[in-house]
Amino acid sequence: METWQHRDIITNGIRMHYVTQGSGPLVVLLHGFPEFWYSWRYQIPFLAEHGYTVVAPDLRGYNDTDKPRKGYDMPTLLRDIAGLIRGLRQDQATIVGHDWGGALAWQFAIHYPYMTSRLIAMNAPHPYALQREFRTLKQLRKSWYFFVFQIPWLPEALLLRNHANEVGRMLNGVALQKAVFPPEVTAKYQEAMSKPGAMTAALNYYRQVFRRLPPRATRENTQVSAPTLLIWGEHDIALGIELTYGLEQWVDDIEVKRLPDSGHWVQQEQPDKVNQLMLDFLQKT
Repeated sequence: METWQHRDIITNGIRMHYVTQGSGPLVVLLHGFPEFWYSWRYQIPFLAEHGYTVVAPDLRGYNDTDKPRKGYDMPTLLRDIAGLIRGLRQDQATIVGHDWGGALAWQFAIHYPYMTSRLIAMNAPHPYALQREFRTLKQLRKSWYFFVFQIPWLPEALLLRNHANEVGRMLNGVALQKAVFPPEVTAKYQEAMSKPGAMTAALNYYRQVFRRLPPRATRENTQVSAPTLLIWGEHDIALGIELTYGLEQWVDDIEVKRLPDSGHWVQQEQPDKVNQLMLDFLQKT
């Protein structure tokens, strides 16, 4: 039974669909691949009940948000988020992100510090921690799909066959707590990713990664000044635990909470623990 509302907003030249509930300080929840706002179904009502305005958008190209042919580079995606916050007539928000949404959350906190009151990332590494670990064979093996997704049209064909059955298999296969992805849940993700243009748009996030070299690390493009919480499911088969180490050099104020009983989809696999960690962090002075 839905307790939230569905709305649309124009941001950075696209129509963005989002779900919202509650009133109070703004918390923006950014999903990953191959997901949509539904990934936050356990967090939306919980945070709303504890005094927050919760907004969970479908990111550019996903589900019910517009799917333009271009605009999947990081600066454009960050402008989408900034426009969302401004469109809600807010100056700041707590930015929460998982997976690709976490990558956006880190970059947003770095490049829009004045709009980021707090940062919560989940199974998403600081961009320069990822760059550091990409120099290791261990992480390169885990990230094999980054390279496969660079191939034109073939990944779409494989992932969308049989009503996007591979999407459901991916969600279930990567999870440690597989019971959280019964067929009626994976069917929602398969439906969302089967919408015309959605899969290509989602893969374009990966394809943009190799189209420009990352800039040389400077304080301006690495440092996070907002208080930061990193929540990490330790049984992540795609991202090594090493990505949670040594972050103090880039983050002024960070807490790292590792959950040994979760895989990659941490906010869905361990929602009660994640919700409490988020609330404790948000309520700190």
